[in-house]
Amino acid sequence: MIDARACLGTHDILLLTLDSLRFDVATRALQQGLTPNLARLLPETGWERRHSPGNFTYAAHQAFFAGFLPNPVTPGKHPRLFALEFPGSETIAPETCVFSSDNIVTGLAAQGYHTLCIGGVGFFNKQSPLGNALPGLFQESHWYPSFGVTDRHSTRHQVDFTLERLQQLPAEQRLFLFLNVSATHQPSCIFKEGALADSVDTQIAALAYADAQLSPLITALQQRAPLLCIICSDHGTTFGEDGYQGHRLAHPLVWDVPYLECLLTQTGGPA
Repeated sequence: MIDARACLGTHDILLLTLDSLRFDVATRALQQGLTPNLARLLPETGWERRHSPGNFTYAAHQAFFAGFLPNPVTPGKHPRLFALEFPGSETIAPETCVFSSDNIVTGLAAQGYHTLCIGGVGFFNKQSPLGNALPGLFQESHWYPSFGVTDRHSTRHQVDFTLERLQQLPAEQRLFLFLNVSATHQPSCIFKEGALADSVDTQIAALAYADAQLSPLITALQQRAPLLCIICSDHGTTFGEDGYQGHRLAHPLVWDVPYLECLLTQTGGPA
């Protein structure tokens, strides 16, 4: 387990969610060599399979921001990276970074972090009270239609905008960056020529596209400071398996998500 408490104040923190990405899709893309930038961050064993705390975007991210990231699939009580003060909690370890707040975003802000949200899917689009609920936790949040699910170049737009914001932040200002990658959410068929419906193959294509955009972001973050990096999916989705379509339902393909946490040294590789 990473000592998140020891990272507080010295490391920038990245939480990047690949929206709706299935564990089996992430694994297949990795095995096919389609995600080289993510592969450089992953251990030799590849993606860790974890269980999401929610079966759709809003529920999962509410849990994430309360300190409940995807949980290891093995039985037992698993210590968490982040937690909120909560009487009776059984998953807080000495390495857990604990906040006396009702979410980790404001908890990090209270510790001097600048909190920055780069939205993707509709729950981050700031176009309604519900679409403002999650972004509203952050000191700074952004969403544009070009970041959304229907834009063929959404991840590039998200990364380019984030790079501009990083250039405007003092290097000594610690940062909590949350980025919700919308490309892997439906409609992923826009990433595969000739596809008329979403499928495993179209989500693989969407993930390969997103991976190709991520290298400048990771490089820029490493140039700022040591980095605590968390990359995961918020939930999976179904493409007709057992008669199911989509998510917000109880199916293993929805609950099983890919997960990565690692420490990256400043201007170097994995610590």
